Amino acid sequence: MDIKIKPQMLRGEVKAIAAKADGHRILIASALADGPTKINIGTWSEDLDATFNVLTRMGMGSRWHKDHVLTVWPIEEMPCTRTLDCGNSGSTLRFLFPLAAALGCNGYTYTGSQRLGERPMQPLIDVMRSHGVLIRGERLPLVVTGQLHGGVYRLPGDVSSQYISGLLFALPLLIADSRLILTSAPESDAYIDMTVATLAKFGVKIQRDGCCFTIKGRQKYVSPGELNVEKDWSNAAFWLAAGALGKEISVSGLNGDSLQSDRAIVPLIKKMWGETAEEPLDAVTIRKKELTAIDIDASQIPDLVPILAVLACAAQGTTVIYNAKRLRLKESDRLKAMTDNLSSLGAEIKETADGLTIRGGKPLNGGVVQGYNDHRIVMACTVASLLAKGDVTIVGAEAVNKSYPGFFADFKALGGKIDVL
Repeated sequence: MDIKIKPQMLRGEVKAIAAKADGHRILIASALADGPTKINIGTWSEDLDATFNVLTRMGMGSRWHKDHVLTVWPIEEMPCTRTLDCGNSGSTLRFLFPLAAALGCNGYTYTGSQRLGERPMQPLIDVMRSHGVLIRGERLPLVVTGQLHGGVYRLPGDVSSQYISGLLFALPLLIADSRLILTSAPESDAYIDMTVATLAKFGVKIQRDGCCFTIKGRQKYVSPGELNVEKDWSNAAFWLAAGALGKEISVSGLNGDSLQSDRAIVPLIKKMWGETAEEPLDAVTIRKKELTAIDIDASQIPDLVPILAVLACAAQGTTVIYNAKRLRLKESDRLKAMTDNLSSLGAEIKETADGLTIRGGKPLNGGVVQGYNDHRIVMACTVASLLAKGDVTIVGAEAVNKSYPGFFADFKALGGKIDVL
């Protein structure tokens, strides 16, 4: 789907959608629990659908109720050989890849989109092979057979936090105890904390001491009965940025005490205003003020980089975003994608080895940008249209379905004008 956006300031209120990061984790823990779990999800997306479908193929039972409320019955016995299609979801693949081996799979084939197959898996493959699992292939499709064993696991912390989360789901199920040692400082550390917190809700204990995790074996997942999926700061960030560029936008339903690292969007906007960073509230209102360039360390907030690049185009001065090299391994090479797209709209932006340098403070032009089959690129470019002097056409806008199928409906409700080409 290609769309044309007519420049228009936005104003109004948006209800935050479900955080897929939290939804993935709750779905997986519920599938491993000792009884049914009722999950209040609220909204759905392609990524959550991928995790739901793979868990169903692994033997999870479920029943849908109205308003995206789901009851999950745990896996009791894994079916024999199965193909598990992870779609374009890195979380689905990396979380569930160790899990099937922990449950003693009998030849499971993991598949997914072409881009998912290009994303790195080797560190996780190597550490699983060294602990008793037979894995055929180096990239998708990957065939996994055998039983994962306990012991000492060593993984880099700066490639993907999803490797660590996947093992944290799996290792408590093993007979033997395990230790997971990170050989480099973790990036996106908050997502690891989210996994540990979800496990605790299901009675699974993980002891963490810096870069070392101690995991007792023979643990049981105990259903808490009912859980709500948190609202999503990552997707809310696009609306909060739009508020800073437009008139005034409020996002309701957010948890001000969330472990989600992308709640940093509020302190970062305030810093660009020249104000003292404050802790965000459950309902956040952002209105237009003059923005000033800042330096941004993206090591813990990589998903915010596309929308921060758009904000930087409006900020007076030169913004430097660094420690973002992992963005080259996402749904697209996000550093290149944002550089190409914003350049085509007239921005002064350059790639660096690990980030972006953006000289802002002037309007953008209209033009054509590419979605790169990446939800965050499409949403960022949609918000960039607020800075444009002419129409902005986005090729491949349907990529938003990965995390936020209702994004363009909300955009229109705030006053946005879109024509489907």
